[in-house]
Amino acid sequence: MDPDLSNYVLDGDPSAYADEHGLVVPVVTRAGQEPGQTGQSEGATRISGVSIQHTPATKLWFGKVHNLAGYRSVPHHHGEAETGGYVLSGRARIYFGARFEDYIDMSEGDWVFVPPFLPHVECNLDRNNPLTWMTTRTPENIVVNLPQVEDAVLRDWMSRP
Repeated sequence: MDPDLSNYVLDGDPSAYADEHGLVVPVVTRAGQEPGQTGQSEGATRISGVSIQHTPATKLWFGKVHNLAGYRSVPHHHGEAETGGYVLSGRARIYFGARFEDYIDMSEGDWVFVPPFLPHVECNLDRNNPLTWMTTRTPENIVVNLPQVEDAVLRDWMSRP
């Protein structure tokens, strides 16, 4: 049975998202065609699935972050952006705190919220396998890189299994 859409009332105006023909349609970014022209930190590669750079999105960045085996990012923060992350595969650690003295560990299936302006270091705990995160930010993928810190400053980093 077809639903009767004649009584459906739209509570907003999506016309700002219309394409060149005036149609409002979903926008698909095909696998392997994700743009890499987005904020980056050494040790973490970000690709954009949904962003202002290649979709009509204006308040959302959604992408994939990849850390090679044993690698970690440089210290950074994401400015005003709220960040949500999901560990798709691998084992992760995020260092934070005044001198990155605190950390949390995560594994496949874990979710994390990183507040705006929080300096942190994203790490791949596994010395043999890559780490892949799915990440979303609002309003955009803001990346503010900070001065590098030595590995020895990061508690338990050098002695990880």
